[in-house]
Amino acid sequence: MSLLPFKDLPPYRKRSFVSPESVLSSLDVILPLFDRLESQATAISSPAELEQWLLDCSEVSAAMDEESSRRYIAMSCHTDNPEAEKAYLEFVEKVEPELKPRQFKLAQIYLENSFRKDLPQQRYAIFDRSTALHVELYRPENIPLETEEAKIGQQYQKLAGSLTVQFRGEEKTLVQMGKFLEETDRSLRKEAWELVSTRRIQEAEKFEDLFEKLFIIREQIAKNAGFQNYRDYSFRARGRFDYTPEDCVAFQKAIETEVVPVLKELHEERKRQMKLESVRPWDLAVDPENRPPLRPFEQVEDMVSGSDRIFQQVDKDLAYQFQKMRQLQLLDLGNRKGKAPGGYQSTLAESRVPFIFMNAVGQQRDVETMLHEAGHAFHAFAAQEDDLYAYRSAPIEFCEVASMSMELLGNQYLEQFYPAPEAKRARRDHLEGIVEIFPWIATVDAFQHWIYSHPGHTRTQRTAAWIDLMDRFGGNVDWTGFEHIKAALWHRQLHIFLYPFYYIEYGIAQLGALQVWANSKKNPVDALNKYKQGLKLGGSRPLPELFEAAGCKFDFSSETVKPLLALLQKELALP
Repeated sequence: MSLLPFKDLPPYRKRSFVSPESVLSSLDVILPLFDRLESQATAISSPAELEQWLLDCSEVSAAMDEESSRRYIAMSCHTDNPEAEKAYLEFVEKVEPELKPRQFKLAQIYLENSFRKDLPQQRYAIFDRSTALHVELYRPENIPLETEEAKIGQQYQKLAGSLTVQFRGEEKTLVQMGKFLEETDRSLRKEAWELVSTRRIQEAEKFEDLFEKLFIIREQIAKNAGFQNYRDYSFRARGRFDYTPEDCVAFQKAIETEVVPVLKELHEERKRQMKLESVRPWDLAVDPENRPPLRPFEQVEDMVSGSDRIFQQVDKDLAYQFQKMRQLQLLDLGNRKGKAPGGYQSTLAESRVPFIFMNAVGQQRDVETMLHEAGHAFHAFAAQEDDLYAYRSAPIEFCEVASMSMELLGNQYLEQFYPAPEAKRARRDHLEGIVEIFPWIATVDAFQHWIYSHPGHTRTQRTAAWIDLMDRFGGNVDWTGFEHIKAALWHRQLHIFLYPFYYIEYGIAQLGALQVWANSKKNPVDALNKYKQGLKLGGSRPLPELFEAAGCKFDFSSETVKPLLALLQKELALP
């Protein structure tokens, strides 16, 4: 597909079941593969033949996954391109709905096979658990609902990616406007902040309408699957075997108790340093000592080269992997009009290589995002050798340990972008950002818990719930005169629209990453080796074992939060 930033890539393993010439882009190519898999399953006569059948299933799944990923990447890189949009929606609307019942059938066949009990238990325990869950939750009537949900999600991305403002005679994307919030001129910051906020508010009704359509669909999906509400369904569907909604509520409480006071102290320190009567929303990104904004690079290629040098210092193997991504053009990093917001790493499942997407504009946050997404990429490389498709990806809670740990490990070498004093300042900004993100994670997570446990709520009630949570977790920021902006701030959080209940993972993983970082302060070589060993396991072990392999504890109660916050306070020299 010409709209992709990278060229065609060969499969990591030579195809043995799928024809090498086949492109899995249409049902007339894909469905015969499922026919063959179903037919061959009836002739399985040994555990070894069952394992080979699973590898054949994996080959088909990876080829289809890569076709889907390619279309998603092209669409998100060019949300304003009709060809990319059409190709993506065609796969979502016409191909994926037809595949779901066939995938369900293969899962049933596997679970019912008499030789399954003879397979190595430790090797297949997680696969068996996930396959059984797939069969448990499958409902044919949910297929068209899931298709519609994906289509509305694409509309959200298209809307969010299209927003621009006219700022001092130039058209700017909202991402590009973020740079002006770091300027020392307070009136300039306020002007930029108001312009962006007003632009988002102009689309508030559209965002609300899109969300309400999604809410109705999700409630019906849960009801069809026999659940009282979408929260309970989502926890089950996300395979959260190792924690419960109650654990998430305990996490929210731990953040409120342990982190919010530190956040308030940071806001008070900022107010004192800047000699302000109160900290306003446009005062949060500027340097409190009135120093010029951190500008780590001018051109995106400079960011890539600097990141490469950081990885050289972190680990030679990781640096080699990043260089491979550069060579294969598996990076689309600069911001532009028509590009979807945010950043992500997507694994091309058959090629078994990662692709990184982001919107860099020359800020320190871009460097952090680069390190973050590279951590995901290193995870994909680490699990590359496992031929069981399902094990080449891990639960999100651990995937984010991979990325957030790399932020912390890589930030030790920010002198590749700055002189020593500015590198130290950038490291402090990053640690402050961790303190700030925990309450935001708790806010987003608690909001989703409220939404989906209050069926039939009104828009007014939903807004009131959001405001209450902002007051609970928002620190000491003065929103006077801009309460309407505060009330709609959740519209910018794409996870609420696209990936319901996917946000607590960042909090769980950040605690894991802080433990990896703490370990690296004591023994950097051992900490890095354990980190890499954890990544190598992919999704083959339960979450607690993945965390343990990486040298950290799977726990997000106050018992874990408190000492890690103490470490952050020490690094930030806070009382």
